[in-house]
Amino acid sequence: MDAAALWNRYQDWLYYHEDLGLYLDISRTTFDDAFVKQMEPRFEQAFKDIEAIEAGAIANPDENRMVGHYWLRDPDLAPNDELKHEITDTLRDIENFAQQIRTGSLYPPGQERFTDLLSIGIGGSALGPEFVAQALGPVDPPLQIHFIDNTDPDGIDKVLAQLGNRLKTTLVLVISKSGGTPETRNGMLEVQAAFEKRGLNFAKNAVATTGLGSKLDKIAESEGWLARFPMQDWVGGRTSELSSVGLLPAALQGIDIRAILAGAKEMDAATRVHDLQQNPAALLALAWYHTGHGQGEKDMVILPYKDSLLLFSRYLQQLIMESLGKEKDLDGNRVCQGIAVYGNKGSTDQHAYVQQLREGVNNFFVTLIEVLKDREGDSVEVDPGVTSGDYLSGFLQGTRQALFENNRQSITITIPEVTPRLVGALIALYERAVTIYASLVNINAYHQPGVEAGKKAAASVLSLQNQVVEILKQTGQPLSLEELASKIGASEKIEMIYKIVRHLAANGRDVTIEGNPGHPAELKVKAEQKVKH
Repeated sequence: MDAAALWNRYQDWLYYHEDLGLYLDISRTTFDDAFVKQMEPRFEQAFKDIEAIEAGAIANPDENRMVGHYWLRDPDLAPNDELKHEITDTLRDIENFAQQIRTGSLYPPGQERFTDLLSIGIGGSALGPEFVAQALGPVDPPLQIHFIDNTDPDGIDKVLAQLGNRLKTTLVLVISKSGGTPETRNGMLEVQAAFEKRGLNFAKNAVATTGLGSKLDKIAESEGWLARFPMQDWVGGRTSELSSVGLLPAALQGIDIRAILAGAKEMDAATRVHDLQQNPAALLALAWYHTGHGQGEKDMVILPYKDSLLLFSRYLQQLIMESLGKEKDLDGNRVCQGIAVYGNKGSTDQHAYVQQLREGVNNFFVTLIEVLKDREGDSVEVDPGVTSGDYLSGFLQGTRQALFENNRQSITITIPEVTPRLVGALIALYERAVTIYASLVNINAYHQPGVEAGKKAAASVLSLQNQVVEILKQTGQPLSLEELASKIGASEKIEMIYKIVRHLAANGRDVTIEGNPGHPAELKVKAEQKVKH
């Protein structure tokens, strides 16, 4: 394609949202007019499907739930007044609570004010708040935010060490819809223990964001926690950033949550248009479908050219991969759908994997995210007439061109600056694109049986661990792994048993292993005998 034809294609397929100042360019993906014509019936069905979801259709049949994260930014769309008031009342309560914390009207026992915020959650209860904090958090926030988003003891210890003596002035936010998510529960118990060790009352510093009547809700109520905020059962974790899950920590950092919601509402409206070329979410879905032949054959590489958007790719990993990664379609056919997502930031990746993107395996498409405004204030010239921001822009344009010249496909999203309104718009844009794409490939984006299977498998490992420890204590003699597995009645799980005892021994958990670790079949395992004093 010559330069003139390419320029015309760019203009033909450029989407621009005037109020948001957002551009979307899919011209560097290689679909043609015939493909677009072929896809039109599917898109018309997708538009109807998303309308049904917004109207309150049961979109999560596994749990018999509606999917209503769209209502969070436009409560007037909620299917009844009860839900509308629940949304508006929760938003008001979040703003009032955050204001009291930030001004010192609410304070920890014996202290003037809270200085830090510790958010405990995982998956959708962590990735969104982390992304928004990185993107929008002020340099000197009213509360410095920290995250425990895993059940890694070293990671927990590091966060607690960073807090140090400020633990007594730390507001602890525990986020879990059910209250039974193991990683979040473990983090909460570890932090409770740290409070108790220092003689502090955890409940007076603790806030729960959870489902009404959940295990966590009941604990918070019985122990008299500082506050409780609801998580609606019609909001999934990966679409919960604009619910109390993300709005509360953002508000506590002084981020304008009304602006985030306003940006999302504007984007939602733009993506309700039943015109492919005037609907940015549909354009994204079109490009995704074409590049991966409707089978996710190419990975999605997210390259934001702005440090503040570093965590956007991690946020999108869950949103896209958990929504689209499905074994079966709506008709029960085995289709193994999904799109793999990874990325870091530009221009860091000019010096990392762009080499492979341009010349290696052509199994991806890139989404470049451009931010027009470099910084607040003037920039110094690092070369005559050239600033650091000019270099960043040049690297983005150069990468886009270099990829295209070698038949690598790309999408470019451009925003004027990183603001709460535009971050809300980006979140909504991808949420809507995921819903439309799911309809195109005939899958349910709003259930996650694979995640539940992983949780059940982990629980079975811990159950087996308890059996291992009990048998070793009862026997009191060294056992080979084969003997141990036989006594438990789980000979088919001998490898898992080996890994369990290896982990216990490495952590001084009353189990010792004798023999050469390189020859597991020859090892002997025994329970350590407690010395009585």
